[in-house]
Amino acid sequence: MKKFLTILVTVLVLGIGSYFAFVYYVPYSEGYRSGELIKFSRKGVVAKTWEGQISQGLSGTNVFSFSVEDKEKDIIEKMKKYQGQYIKVTYKERYATFFWLGDTKYFITEVSVEKSPLFRN
Repeated sequence: MKKFLTILVTVLVLGIGSYFAFVYYVPYSEGYRSGELIKFSRKGVVAKTWEGQISQGLSGTNVFSFSVEDKEKDIIEKMKKYQGQYIKVTYKERYATFFWLGDTKYFITEVSVEKSPLFRN
């Protein structure tokens, strides 16, 4: 009976650990989005996370919501600076997320200012 419980606990711990590692390290997709940065804030009660939104249309009907991990200090500072500007972001989408990382499955890995296609001279 002890041997069975030991094997069961080991399998459960390895299974749960593998799930968390898979969700965190294996991206579902990677890509780029651009638009006007309309919102960037730190929110949460138990775990504070950085959340933002990019408007991808004239009327703001197409909104891309994203998260930024706390370890990405450079990206957080750039997002604060670029508020209200047209930006391009590189993101990775995860299969799922954990409440202490962010509200969305989309995590920003790079950000840069772009020239808006709406106001070309």
